[in-house]
Formats: sequence, C-alpha cells, structure tokens
Amino acid sequence: MKKLLAVLATTALSLSALAAYPEKPVTIVVPFAAGGPTDKVARDLGVVLSKHLNNQTVIIENVGGAGGTLGAAKVAKAAPDGYTVLLHHIGMATSPALYRKMPYDTLGDFEYLGMVNDVPMTIVGRPTLPAGTMPELVKWLEANKGKINLANAGLGAASHLCGLLFQQSLKIDMTTVPYKGTGPAMTDLMGGQVDIMCDQTTNTSAQIEGGKVKGYAVTSPRRLTTPALAKLPTLDESGMKGFNVSIWHGMYAPKGTPRPIQEQLNAALRKALADPEFIKRQEALGAVVVSDARLGQAEHKRFVEAEINKWGPVIKAAGQYAD
Repeated sequence: MKKLLAVLATTALSLSALAAYPEKPVTIVVPFAAGGPTDKVARDLGVVLSKHLNNQTVIIENVGGAGGTLGAAKVAKAAPDGYTVLLHHIGMATSPALYRKMPYDTLGDFEYLGMVNDVPMTIVGRPTLPAGTMPELVKWLEANKGKINLANAGLGAASHLCGLLFQQSLKIDMTTVPYKGTGPAMTDLMGGQVDIMCDQTTNTSAQIEGGKVKGYAVTSPRRLTTPALAKLPTLDESGMKGFNVSIWHGMYAPKGTPRPIQEQLNAALRKALADPEFIKRQEALGAVVVSDARLGQAEHKRFVEAEINKWGPVIKAAGQYAD
C-alpha cells in the first residue's frame, strides 16, 4: 500500500509540474561565445520556442570554453526542472574522443530532447589557388603533398573535424593550422596565408558569393539551393563516395528532468521547428531544419551514439587530443 501511495504521489507531482510548467523564463545554455553559428541558431530558436512555452521568455546564456564541455557540464549539473537546457552541436559526440577527462557522461547525464538542424560543410580555398574545380583541387593537392596548409578554427571545431576526415579520405597528409576561431582562420584564407579549409555553410556562403574565397564542394548528400552554393557539387558526386558531414545541433536537459516536462519541451521544439520564419532563417544560412525521426527523443540519442562511434576512430587515428 505504501508503494502504491508513493507512486500515486509521484504521478500527482509530475502532472502538477506539467500543468504549471513553465512558470518562469527558460534558459538555453550555448557552450560557445556569442556571435558564433551555434549562438545564432539558439537565438533564432529561442524566439519561436517562447511562443510554445506559455510565452515565457527564453534566455540565451553563453558559457564558452574547453570546446563546449564547460557549458555542457553546467547543464548536466543544473537542477532537472526544465528551466535550464543545452543547445550543442556535433561537439556533443566528438568530445568523448577529444578529451581524456570529461566532466560529464554524454549518454548518461542528459535527457535527449530532439535534433534541431543540420549544417553542411564546404570545401573552400584561398582566392589565388590555381584549381578551379573539385577534381582540379584534388590533383593540385596530390601534386603538392607536404606543402599544403589546412586551416581550422581550433581543436574540436567543425572545421577541424571535417578537415581530419577530408585528409583521411584523400590519404593526403596536410599541415594543420589551428586558429582561435573561424574569424581569424577565414581572414588568413582570404589573404592567402593558408590554402584550404572545410567549414560550415553559415561561415562560408558570404565569402564564396563575394569571391573572397573559392568554393569547391559541399559535404551534404544533395546539392544545396542557396544562391551562393547552388553551383557547387557534392563531394560524393566529385568522387569521394559516402563523404557526408554536417554540423548538427540538438537540445538537451539535465538527467532526471520529469518525463512530462521532457515531453512538453519536445512538443514545443517540434512546433518551433515547423515555424516558417525559423525555417526561412535557417535556409538562408544553408542549414536544413530537422523534420525526420531524429525529432524524437529516443532517435536523437541513437543518432548521437552513432556519431560518437563514427568520429571516435577518426579522431584517435589522427592522434589529436585535448587535456
């Protein structure tokens, strides 16, 4: 009888929490500095998400450092009440391989709330690079082994991960040149101090359209339709079969968040991702809003686990770790 009463009491509390939630602003923690691609996604999402959370304010809190692990750790340790959630990118899956010591368990310390978007990558080169097409670029890379400078935005950054896979796929070693962010890396690429980079469409579209860098290919399964990228082939059709890399974003809550609140957050996320204005903003950046099974909590977690298994061997083979 006591066990039955305890179950009934817990159920009543859960229903009460669902009925009242949210009663105050909800904070989305972005584990990177303001102004970056993930921060942009979070701010656009927060505007539409608020409409489906009783019109409560959605606050964006930037907690950068350690490749996104500091912000993620803050959410993992937050009260599991639905008022603190995390918006993280592919780093959620690559950090376990990049960092020898993690302040949280990626699969065990969070409730998975659903995927948000996929952001394809682009292969870009300095404006003075002699190659004009992707096949010409591959020939140039093969002819200049040992002389190629491959830029990235820092250890664990999207450009770093894509660059690792690009090198391994071509079996061509390149000199990796890490920067403290996409901005300085792109500046040096435009200035010709480095040769190539693989980075998100959100960071490269304007530079390609303006002729400041050369665009060679996109890493999506299909060609993109945005004006700056529509003419670029996929790497798959350029001969690198199966090369499909996107920098996805997902939303998470601390482990132990009541199931009814998880479901309400998932429902609000689904409605936000169907918002035409949000879709329009994402498409303008070359991003694709998720509309498949990964909107579901279980499928979101399965996807991240598969990404951990995908990127772990790539990172370990490169031997590039952070303390």
